Amino acid sequence: MPNRTFNLDEVADYLHLAKRDVEKLALRREIPCEQQGGRSHFVRREVDAWASQRILGLSKVRLETYHHGGAARVRHRLGRAHAIVTELLRPVALKPVLASRTKAAVLRDMVALAERTELLYDPADLLNSLREREELCSTALDHGVALLHPRHHDPYLASDSFIALGRTQRLPFGAPDGQKTDLFFLICCQDDSIHLHVLARLCLMCAHTAMVEELRAAPDADMMMAAVALAERQAMAGIPAD
Repeated sequence: MPNRTFNLDEVADYLHLAKRDVEKLALRREIPCEQQGGRSHFVRREVDAWASQRILGLSKVRLETYHHGGAARVRHRLGRAHAIVTELLRPVALKPVLASRTKAAVLRDMVALAERTELLYDPADLLNSLREREELCSTALDHGVALLHPRHHDPYLASDSFIALGRTQRLPFGAPDGQKTDLFFLICCQDDSIHLHVLARLCLMCAHTAMVEELRAAPDADMMMAAVALAERQAMAGIPAD
């Protein structure tokens, strides 16, 4: 029955994907679908062709994940007073000296740093998504900080959400204030809710604590980790607990 149509729940089950992920694919027009009466409908023949092309492009690890029923999201506490940044910042992915001298090199080196977490399914996918995001608009903030993140939050990018942190010499990165950037956070989250929470928390920490200055002064990775943890505690002090 090649012309059979699926509704959203049926196509999610058919593809072994979460319903939420299929909704995102449909919204971004990355999966063939038709809108009828405000609802998405999927033609099996078109879905099969799309899935075949997608599967052919998957790495070995991602194929194994798909075969076992899709990527599982790891749950994280997102209460306003929970130290989510400190939780997700992986010490193994924190480097006080990166040799990057250009924007392109920063993206490559930060992905290499992220690989140390052993959480990435496909580093090339992450790098491509980071490049796409930077082409839309720079993720650099004022005062020399950039919050790198992929254009889309795909549960197939990594087996868990994480943050990496690298420090370089100051280099042009498109900051609004025209200043050069030397502190790079890489935020890789499995879904939008975690990403937005982490992004907001980091912006708060950058703007309302001494974290940026302390990260620049920190002599090693341990001290950089301590600076982030302290800044998050200070930021949380003004956030009511849930």
